[in-house]
Amino acid sequence: MILSKLMALFILVPIIELYILLEVGKKIGVFFTIAIVIFTGIVGAYLVKTQGFNLLFTIKTKINSGIIPTDSLTEGLLVLIGGIFLITPGLITDLIGFLLIIPQSRLFIFKYAKRWIMHKIREHGINNECV
Repeated sequence: MILSKLMALFILVPIIELYILLEVGKKIGVFFTIAIVIFTGIVGAYLVKTQGFNLLFTIKTKINSGIIPTDSLTEGLLVLIGGIFLITPGLITDLIGFLLIIPQSRLFIFKYAKRWIMHKIREHGINNECV
């Protein structure tokens, strides 16, 4: 079940991204479309770097205070996933990547994901079928 969803994701997302890039290219031109992809890559890399360092500092501070930084580690995972989305050329993946990197939207996604995971754990327990 999960394998078929992943296969669909790896096939459909690039096709949709390519279609959108082609359509945007028709509307604003190839040069500006490529410029947007490059610009979002540069801005995304900067944001991943700054947010990553901020989270590392928070994690170190919590560890030094004797606190287990579970939420900060999870946020770090979201930043990493956002960075991966930004590496993938395309406008939809860039949007998702930015949403995972920008602190305000990342916090919203984090809270939703945490609630969803806790619901799945309560509903099914922790096993391979949970997610």
